[in-house]
Amino acid sequence: MTKQAQGTLASGILLTLLGAICFSTKAIFVKLAYRETEVDAISLLALRMIFSLPFFVIAAAISSSKQTNVRFTAKQWLGVALVGCLGYYISSLLDFLGLQYVTAGIERLILFIYPTLVLLMSAIIFKVKIKPIQWIALLITYAGLFVAFISEAQGQAVYNKDFFLGSFFILVCAFTYAAYIVGSGRLIPIVGSAKFNSYAMSFASIGVLLHFFITSNVSLLHFSPAVYIYSFLMALLSTVIPSYLVVAGIKRIGSDNAAIVGSIGPVSTIIMAYFFLQEAISLLQLIGTALILAGVLLVGKQKTG
Repeated sequence: MTKQAQGTLASGILLTLLGAICFSTKAIFVKLAYRETEVDAISLLALRMIFSLPFFVIAAAISSSKQTNVRFTAKQWLGVALVGCLGYYISSLLDFLGLQYVTAGIERLILFIYPTLVLLMSAIIFKVKIKPIQWIALLITYAGLFVAFISEAQGQAVYNKDFFLGSFFILVCAFTYAAYIVGSGRLIPIVGSAKFNSYAMSFASIGVLLHFFITSNVSLLHFSPAVYIYSFLMALLSTVIPSYLVVAGIKRIGSDNAAIVGSIGPVSTIIMAYFFLQEAISLLQLIGTALILAGVLLVGKQKTG
């Protein structure tokens, strides 16, 4: 592997890791908002997108004004809109609904079955061959996720009757987010990472806001200040910044490996949930997170070796 290729790989892994860590702060902000304020899931999601949308619209205008810009075809417009809404409208809505009933740690653990789904979707739909080392990395990673999930489920299901409902919402979210990763991996090389992200996120934001205005009669102007603070922080730190980091990472290392490297997300969520939400960390969680890290490191080693 050339030095240039090694640099591209290293930067791709780093961007994906940073993006996953930033994304994992979303669950913390959502749980804090639910715990400290009176806000429903769709209102909180709408506020997140209201604060996010200006960043994406400006970025989309800048990318489209460049001399090197190539106009989207009708098929590409449809693909970007569909993929964007799957990833940040449908997935986000399911995620916010699920977080009403499960902890931040369990949300991230369930959500991160999506790398397996990404590989399977790529293999079934696009006939992408799954390498043996990728299977090994996934087995190690998801053994860790399983161990940590069992620890959480045994404790929560006893006193939380909606635990499995919340888990189901997050599970479906994992499917739709996996579809987003697969679709973005196909579109980004064609339309460019920054342009794709700007338009995909703009479509998703519009989808969320349309959903809110059609289905809700709640005013977005009468919440406590804390709701707006958490929504803005979620928009900037958990949405705008990581979305560009992740698409840049996908461009460098591909959607399959980006999904596996992004498995660091549960680790960072569990740690942050311990400090900010006082969610307990068990021995099984520690074992599970260690296995997750081993799987992530294996991906990096096999690609740089």
